[in-house]
Amino acid sequence: LDVAVKKAGVAVETGSLPVVEAEPLQMRQLFQNLIGNAIKFRRLDTAPRLHITGEHNESGEAVLRFADNGIGIPKEYTERIFGIFERLHSHREYEGAGIGLSICKKIVEHHRGRIDVESREGEGTSFIVTLPLRQS
Repeated sequence: LDVAVKKAGVAVETGSLPVVEAEPLQMRQLFQNLIGNAIKFRRLDTAPRLHITGEHNESGEAVLRFADNGIGIPKEYTERIFGIFERLHSHREYEGAGIGLSICKKIVEHHRGRIDVESREGEGTSFIVTLPLRQS
């Protein structure tokens, strides 16, 4: 992933991230998929950026935000993107099988959390992952 970030010229900025009790390999997969999406769906006319930030919400949960300045997602598709094999673009435009965000959703739900999306077409997308601090 580090090679892909450098090759695409993506500026990745991270803030302090909350510590959560979770399965490390699944969290790694979650981060790889969300960072990979930011790389894949970047705008070619703008220097690509990805901000990864974290905080605790009023319920004491960890909230992680992956915010990019990529191509964005049309509003009418934001509910569909977490479906397995769901693709918004042709294989010619963007590689992939359409399973990355579905995997992200499964990982987050396995950890009793939720994943949401905020997007503006042509401006960028934010994936918001909310997780409990403990899995008890």
